[in-house]
Amino acid sequence: MSAGQRPDAAGLPVRPGEEPWTSAELEQVRAALQAEVESLRADVAKATRDIAGGRNGSVRDAGDDEADAGTKAFEREHELALTQRARDLLDQTERALARIDAGTYGVCESCGQPIGKARLIAFPRAILCLECKQREERR
Repeated sequence: MSAGQRPDAAGLPVRPGEEPWTSAELEQVRAALQAEVESLRADVAKATRDIAGGRNGSVRDAGDDEADAGTKAFEREHELALTQRARDLLDQTERALARIDAGTYGVCESCGQPIGKARLIAFPRAILCLECKQREERR
């Protein structure tokens, strides 16, 4: 596939009984994923700036009592966890876009079978078919 060329939606796998992907459906999924990437990048950048700004406040925190220090530490940990979650979602979303570009979108990364169009429309970052996801969650 040449640079800038997008894969044909008709080549994407679907489960038995599902209609093939149309170019319009694939473009809709791509646009939603791209918008999510932009939003998540902005969220991660803002959170990173906020966290960096909060770390510089350690001199101000020196006079805090134990309860205040504990609350601030909890809030920082919470901010770090939310930022990591946003980074994880960004990675998953970028991987989904890369799979669309590679023509492998909709293929289960565990068993190689179709993930299912309905599942991908509901959760466009899915990398596992429903059966493999259920098996993973049981472990």
